[in-house]
Amino acid sequence: MSLTRRNLIIASAVGASAALLSGQVFADGLPVLTKKASYKVGFAQSESNNPWRIAQTKSMQDKAKELGYQLVYTDAASSAAKQVADVNSMIAQGVDLIFLTPREEKPLIPAVMAAKKAGIPVILLDRNVDQSLAKAGQDYVTFIGSDFVQEGRQAAEWLAKNANGKSKIIEIEGTTGSSPANDRKKGFDEAIAKAGGFTIVASQSGDFSRDKGRQVAETLIQAHPEADIIYTHADEMAMGAIAALEAAGKTPGKDVLVVSIDGEKDGVQAIVDGKLGSSVECNPRFGPKAFETMARLAKGEKIEPWVKNVDNFYDSSNAKDALPKAY
Repeated sequence: MSLTRRNLIIASAVGASAALLSGQVFADGLPVLTKKASYKVGFAQSESNNPWRIAQTKSMQDKAKELGYQLVYTDAASSAAKQVADVNSMIAQGVDLIFLTPREEKPLIPAVMAAKKAGIPVILLDRNVDQSLAKAGQDYVTFIGSDFVQEGRQAAEWLAKNANGKSKIIEIEGTTGSSPANDRKKGFDEAIAKAGGFTIVASQSGDFSRDKGRQVAETLIQAHPEADIIYTHADEMAMGAIAALEAAGKTPGKDVLVVSIDGEKDGVQAIVDGKLGSSVECNPRFGPKAFETMARLAKGEKIEPWVKNVDNFYDSSNAKDALPKAY
């Protein structure tokens, strides 16, 4: 999951040459984006195995097309090692800027640093990197995304008000080592402990996958038959958990209360159907905000270290009306 010394040298040399040719220079440790009519932009996606990622990619592609920019798109297929290689390839191609959705916080650090050495600005989308190893405004431009800690907190606060006596929680986490999984767990666990009266009886990664979420839910339901709440870090895993509950002869929403995050169409529909209690939206439509931030960078504006996305919240009070616009 790390770059070899040889690859770093090659990538840095190629990228540095491209930077000099395009007029990019370093200021305050960061590459500068030269203002011009059109750009060649990289978008290193982490995977495309769920509706959220597909919606994010479409938003990026649509906005690039609207602006007339060339978008160099790669899909890491859930591999941090491949994503590092994808970024290296973009550096070698001399892109003007790289949008990166880091699959995990630590393994993508070498890619961020290689781009910096090559004089290519990097903007992180949706997932962040380990702040002890790389910092916004110093090693990359900024992080654009939601407040994952707040998402977990919102899920817990809704649960505390709507549990109706249920108290034994199974937590199905996202991809191990990813910033959404780390922060959604932190926000939820802290808020549910503060609420009091709840116990997390088991917590395990479902890798943000519907099928993995179903498998994990099946195992944990059998191991903890007393559990009457399931909290998942993503709707895809919630849908898997709902399927596991039904296969086990339990009624989701009645026997077991399910709460989640993401706000995807299947999740919102599950709320309408009474199977999912609530879902904190994590907005996947990054295109407008991403390219707006890129334009600000080209103008020489100082970009804040965190550009926040605005999210919604869905439960039985608004799910039916929100369904047509859900992704």
